[in-house]
Amino acid sequence: MDAKPDHQALYAIAEARSGYFTAAEAATSGIRSQLLSHHTRRGAYQRAAHGIYRLTRFPTSRFEDLVIAWLRAGPRSAISHTSALALYGLSDIVPGEVHVTIPRSGSRRRAGLRLHTAALPDSAVTVREGIRVTTVARTIADLAFTGLSEDRLRQAAQEAFSRGLTDRVSLAAEARKRGGRLARVIDALLSGV
Repeated sequence: MDAKPDHQALYAIAEARSGYFTAAEAATSGIRSQLLSHHTRRGAYQRAAHGIYRLTRFPTSRFEDLVIAWLRAGPRSAISHTSALALYGLSDIVPGEVHVTIPRSGSRRRAGLRLHTAALPDSAVTVREGIRVTTVARTIADLAFTGLSEDRLRQAAQEAFSRGLTDRVSLAAEARKRGGRLARVIDALLSGV
């Protein structure tokens, strides 16, 4: 027997994300594909991407591409790297693709996404603008590891420190977790900031 449609449960899920939800989340709220299609045709929902919808009573998010990318990659993923910097407003870099970190057990193929696989403990992620994103310290460490220029890293770190988004201790701790070259890069960065 199918569950009775629970529109309030779906609303609660979508509300924290500027109205976005997945077809799977709708199904867990008792809104199966036929009813989902019905509400989409009637204009209550808008299809944002394959399997991703938005309650039309919510305005579109200025970070719609990031919300959709995160939902496509799965609930344990997080926006990361230069895409996370953009979400935090810490860089003028405009990423050519959306960067998402997924758990090591995650699927590595998602068209249009730049996937990174890594362990994502709860301490490495936060929610911003309703989107799961790597913390500022983790983001800067990830970018140092991938070779972003020291000038860009310094710019992001200085801005993050001045806005209170992270601090030297958190950034140094993130670097120590990874060790090796990354720790040296972050130490040099911190000595110059």
